[in-house]
Amino acid sequence: MLLDDLAGKTVVITGAGRRKGIGEAIAYAFAQMGCNIVISDLGQPKGEEFSAEHIGATEEMNDIMQDCIKRGGKAIAVPCDVRIAADCKNLIDQAVAHFGSIDVLINNAGVGYLMEPFTEFKESSWDAVLDVNLKGAFLCSQQAAIRMIEQGRGGCIINIASQAAKSGFPYAAAYTASKHGLVGLTRSNAVELGKFGIRVNAVCPNHITTGLGHWQNKFFSEKFGLDYETYLQGIRDRNPLGRTGFVEDIAKACLFLASDMAAYITGEAMNVSGGEEYH
Repeated sequence: MLLDDLAGKTVVITGAGRRKGIGEAIAYAFAQMGCNIVISDLGQPKGEEFSAEHIGATEEMNDIMQDCIKRGGKAIAVPCDVRIAADCKNLIDQAVAHFGSIDVLINNAGVGYLMEPFTEFKESSWDAVLDVNLKGAFLCSQQAAIRMIEQGRGGCIINIASQAAKSGFPYAAAYTASKHGLVGLTRSNAVELGKFGIRVNAVCPNHITTGLGHWQNKFFSEKFGLDYETYLQGIRDRNPLGRTGFVEDIAKACLFLASDMAAYITGEAMNVSGGEEYH
């Protein structure tokens, strides 16, 4: 069976503690391959920018962990604030302590709900978005790379970027900048870590109606003076495949990139957009 090489590998997924999210779908896909899964999210609200509506709570993380076990994987849940270096080190340390290794890191934690007109964009909003989306991926990748180099058998880092990593969007200066930066980090790390057998790639989804996606649909439909369904249909109409993305589409891309089937792929920012994004 294809992807059999993934069985028994340890996969750390940030931002995986919310139901119906991309991180949850990725976790389930790897669990079904017999992987060891480390579910991570913030765990509890932290200030105005990280309210309960937008973070994965500890209870929700634990539920997803149990569902991973039901799907055939082993799993633990580790709260982590990816903005804090010590938390990122603890996340990777816990993965190694429980499962003996770190083989795959998926940087999925992201903030896509702080959107404001550019001339009114708050410095605090800018800092929150860049700290999670870009600094968080840097800190987690750094700790994972240290361990992977020590282990001496390579590894895989996958950054969940966005269509916004390649195109501009209104009201999303920080988000777009952070995702463009994430592709730059992907390419730089691929060049530097390749000699250790560590492959680094990015996945660039277009719109997916997760909980965050639903918030974005409401935000943009109101900004553009459209009703919710009309706005959503517009997304479908400009997509060659005539639909929005599914969380499973992103999970499958991650499985491929983490597997030996992608053994000669690194430094790529792979569109998973139904043909909407071409470059």
